[in-house]
Amino acid sequence: MPHYEPWSDERARAVIEEFSHLEGPLMPMLHAVQETFGHVPDAVVPMLAEMLNISRAEVHGVVTFYHDFRHEPAGHHVLKLCRAEACQAAGGDALADHAEHRLGCKLGETTADGRVTVEPIYCLGLCATAPSAMLDGKIVARLNERRLDALIAEAQS
Repeated sequence: MPHYEPWSDERARAVIEEFSHLEGPLMPMLHAVQETFGHVPDAVVPMLAEMLNISRAEVHGVVTFYHDFRHEPAGHHVLKLCRAEACQAAGGDALADHAEHRLGCKLGETTADGRVTVEPIYCLGLCATAPSAMLDGKIVARLNERRLDALIAEAQS
């Protein structure tokens, strides 16, 4: 279960500076910020732009282009449901509806108790064993309602 740190300018600078030696460090920096704070806060955008000598618009463009970057902290558990074509064709739409009903929130939202964030993901690379999902980084293939219910129960415990 992830534990996120409260926002701090000093901590954010320390996190991003760890990657300043890399060529093309923006993506690793953004991932590290999200792992630390649970999301990519708006306040980090000017820090990154200044450190990398790029515009705020360029940083913002990367953050908003990639679906994996959050604008709000995630719940204690993150359930990602594949929404790519192969998973949809194998019953993914019905499973997404089932998850939304069971959790009481839509894709891209967090349950009222803050336990589970359910997110769409656009391909886990498991097309031959679709539909698929990921709970806290653990991939599950050949997803069905029973398996999905087990994942939801695990996340809610």
